[in-house]
Amino acid sequence: MIVNPNYPGAESEMAEVEAAGPVIGLQIQKAKAGDVSALETAFATISQIRVDAVTVGTDGFFITRREQIAVLAARYAVPGIYPFPDFPAAGGLASYGASLADAYRQASVYAGRVLKGANPADLPITQPVKFELIINLKTAKALGLTIPPAVLARADEVIE
Repeated sequence: MIVNPNYPGAESEMAEVEAAGPVIGLQIQKAKAGDVSALETAFATISQIRVDAVTVGTDGFFITRREQIAVLAARYAVPGIYPFPDFPAAGGLASYGASLADAYRQASVYAGRVLKGANPADLPITQPVKFELIINLKTAKALGLTIPPAVLARADEVIE
């Protein structure tokens, strides 16, 4: 996992990934990248230690560098699954995460309640309920990967 050391949530994200890894039989490696040149270094390191796959943290730096990340993942032949649908649209292999459209819908419902006079402190805390899987088949082919038909059938979007 590549995290941005400048992002306040990076350590908690990494701690969750490190805790989950052994539970599902994965060894987790951490790379840090807080600027463009550090992304290059992170991918070079990932290639040297021969990781099987990569993901990135959820902060905005990675979203703004999604094209660069997709190019680097392709250059080093490292499959990546990302937290936002912008990544496979930019050439990344796949994304799995909360539906942004549904999250925006939930936010607008809350805004409407507040505008109608509800006290924000009285509104219940909600969690995402809809998640989306997006797969880029062009990238899978370039990496020499075959996505199983059962996974493709569950995908919300397949980029061909």
